[in-house]
Amino acid sequence: MRPPRLGLRANLPQFVLLVGVNALVGGMVGQERTLLPLLARRVFGLASFTSVLTFLVAFGATKAIMNLLAGTLADRFGRKPVLVTGWLVGLPVPLLIIWAPSWSWVVWANVLLGVNQGLTWSTTVNMKIDLVGPARRGLAMGLNEASGYGAVAATALATGYIASRSGLRPEPFFLGVAYAGLGLAISALFVRETRQFARYEAAERIDDAREAASIRQVVVLTSIREPALSACSQAGLVNNLNDALAWGVFPLFFARGGLSVGAIGALTAVYPAVWGLGQLFTGALSDRWGRKRLIFSGLWIQAVAIAAIGTTSGLGPWAVGSVALGVGTAMVYPTLLAAIGDVANPRWRASSVGVYRFWRDLGFALGGLITGIVADAAGLRAAIWAVAGLTAISGIVVAIRMYETHQPVRS
Repeated sequence: MRPPRLGLRANLPQFVLLVGVNALVGGMVGQERTLLPLLARRVFGLASFTSVLTFLVAFGATKAIMNLLAGTLADRFGRKPVLVTGWLVGLPVPLLIIWAPSWSWVVWANVLLGVNQGLTWSTTVNMKIDLVGPARRGLAMGLNEASGYGAVAATALATGYIASRSGLRPEPFFLGVAYAGLGLAISALFVRETRQFARYEAAERIDDAREAASIRQVVVLTSIREPALSACSQAGLVNNLNDALAWGVFPLFFARGGLSVGAIGALTAVYPAVWGLGQLFTGALSDRWGRKRLIFSGLWIQAVAIAAIGTTSGLGPWAVGSVALGVGTAMVYPTLLAAIGDVANPRWRASSVGVYRFWRDLGFALGGLITGIVADAAGLRAAIWAVAGLTAISGIVVAIRMYETHQPVRS
C-alpha cells in the first residue's frame, strides 16, 4: 500500500474542500455576531450586561470542553466521524434562535453552537495539519482561519443588512439553516479521513521523550510545563477574551453611540474581515520569520486597538480601531496554532491542539463574565479598557516565556 504523501500541493483537492467546510463553520458564528446582543436588549428586554452576555458564557464554556474532547476523539476514532457529528449537532441552532420564546432558548442554542464549533473547527484544523506536514503549517493555518473568519465577517455584514430591512428575526438566521445543511452534506459525502497522514508523519519523525504521552501528560505539557505550549495557551485565552468583547460588547457600545443596525453590522464585520484576510499573509509569514515575534507583537497591537475603540467615538475612529484589532488578531491567531503544531508530537498533536483550543475558547466564557461584571459595575468603556490591559499583559508573558518554535525559511 502506497504511503500517504504529505504536502499542500499533493493534497490540494481535499485541502480546498476543507477550506470551504471551515467557511461554513465560521458562518454559523457569523449569523450571531451582529444580532444577538441587540436581540437580548430589544426583543427579550434584558437590562443587565451580565445577563446579555450569558450566551457567550454558555458558548465559550461548551466550546472549550468540546475542543478538548475533539482532539482526543479524533486521535482515537478518526477525524471524519467527529466532523460529521459536529454538523449534526449544529443543525438546530438557527431554528432555536428563530423560534425562541425566551432568552433561555438562545442560551441553549449557544450550548449547541459551542458543541458544533468545538467539533467541526477543531477537526478541520487537525485535518489540514495532517495533510500539509511541517513545512507549510503556518500557511495551512492561515488559510484555514482566513476562510472561517472571512465567513464570520461576510455573514455578520449580511445579517446586519437583512435585519435592517426585515427585522432581527427570522430572516437573518435563514443563512445559518443553509450553512448547517451544506456543511453536513459536504462533510458526510466528500471529506476523506486524514488520521493516516498523522500516523505516517509520526513514524518518520525522530523525536525526544515526548514521543509518547497520556492525555493527562498532554494536558500538563500544553497548559503549564512546556514553555512554548503554555505561553500559546494563555495567549489564546486572552485573544478570545478580547474577541468576546468584540462580539458581546461592541454592538451595544456602538448602538449606544447612535449607530443604526445596518451600520453596526458593517462595523462589526470590519474586524473579522481584516482578521480573516490578514491570515492569508501572516500564516505564511510565520513560516519565513518564525512564530514568536508575530504573536507578542500582535497581542500588543490588539491592546492598543481595543483601548483606542474605548477612548474614541464615532463611526470613523471605531472603524480605524477595528481594522487595527483585525491586524493584530491576524498576526496572532494562525501563528499560535502553527506553534502548537511545531512542538507537539504528531502522535498526540490532535490532543494538544484540543487542549490549546480548550484554553483559547474558555476566553469566550471568561470574557463574557468579566466584561459583563465590569460593565454593570463601571460602564462599557471600563470593560473595554480592562480587556485592553489584560491583552497587553499577555503579550509580555509571550515575550518572556515563549521560545521560537519554528526555524525560519531562508530565501
